[in-house]
Amino acid sequence: MSRLQAERLYKVFGRRPDDAVEKLRHGADREELRADGTTAAVIDASFEVEPGQIFVVMGLSGSGKSTLLRMLNGLSEPTAGHVRFDGQDLTELSAREMREVRSKKISMVFQHFALFPHRSVLENAGYGLEVQGVPRAEREKRATEALELAGLKGWEKSWPDELSGGMQQRVGLARALATDADLLLMDESFSALDPLIRRDMQDQLLVLQKRLKKTIVFITHDLNEAMRLGDQIAVMRDGRIVQIGTSEDILVTPANEYVASFTQDVDRSRVLTAGAIMADPEDGFVRADAPATVTEDTPIIELFTPCSTSEAPVAVTDGDGTLVGVVPRSRLLAVLGEPMESEPGSEPRDADAPGADTAGESAQDGGKSVGKVSSGA
Repeated sequence: MSRLQAERLYKVFGRRPDDAVEKLRHGADREELRADGTTAAVIDASFEVEPGQIFVVMGLSGSGKSTLLRMLNGLSEPTAGHVRFDGQDLTELSAREMREVRSKKISMVFQHFALFPHRSVLENAGYGLEVQGVPRAEREKRATEALELAGLKGWEKSWPDELSGGMQQRVGLARALATDADLLLMDESFSALDPLIRRDMQDQLLVLQKRLKKTIVFITHDLNEAMRLGDQIAVMRDGRIVQIGTSEDILVTPANEYVASFTQDVDRSRVLTAGAIMADPEDGFVRADAPATVTEDTPIIELFTPCSTSEAPVAVTDGDGTLVGVVPRSRLLAVLGEPMESEPGSEPRDADAPGADTAGESAQDGGKSVGKVSSGA
């Protein structure tokens, strides 16, 4: 069973929002609603997130992604639709019941750290537990453990202004982890960081996720970040989800030109895997002749060296070591230059173009498993 479900969510700001939803359901677009003084921030959004999955929602500023996130934890009430978490319909809870869910089951990691300057690192990390009423000794213990997980052991007594931006964001992550919430919501959490620190935080999140297996919804405007982190990616445009899929799905078979334009500058060699491009072995193929054997989830960038040293194709195996395909040199080179498949559509709207803003949404923007290569057979 899915841990989190969003079912036909709408969020409309302005006059007569219920009437606006009906118009949208009958084919009206955002621009028609603007003429009536209403803004559709999220339109008919549906998706499911499995336990232990990182689900990334990406899009330009004004696409509706942050508004969508706020509906998932009840900070913004949907105009229509339902949010279900572990089978419980969150949209039917009272304000008090929703606060209880947020305090114990859903944690949020913000873009701008949101640390208390008058509290120590340890006190900041334990703040969520303090809100829950956890005794001081226990919350300090759990906060200390969370800080160690986030790579901040030894900084417990420091003040936020003594930390770098990346370290402050680690405190925010530790605060979310300390509550042991089942669901983490991360809203552009790394976009305010410098590129090198941002990549370090991505690494840290992947390491933590491998160990803790949290269910995470991660908001970003950066496709490279989305493809690096996401088990599944939802691409939003003008309030609608236009495609949901793996990084390979979105890169190789974009739903339309809008999605394809996002992927045109992506390094395909680091996203596509051997399993995505492999072919069936030809009759007479001898695995011992392969220059290397790789797993299905090996990024194709790791195939260049073995393919350059032999005319024989690289062997591809599944998790049990069974041969499932091969990657010939010609296929490897061809796939890097293949035009991406897409359906007719339109180019992405610039964030500053008319109609790009979404009421209620911040205007600020800011195949992850690696297989092992073994020489020979």
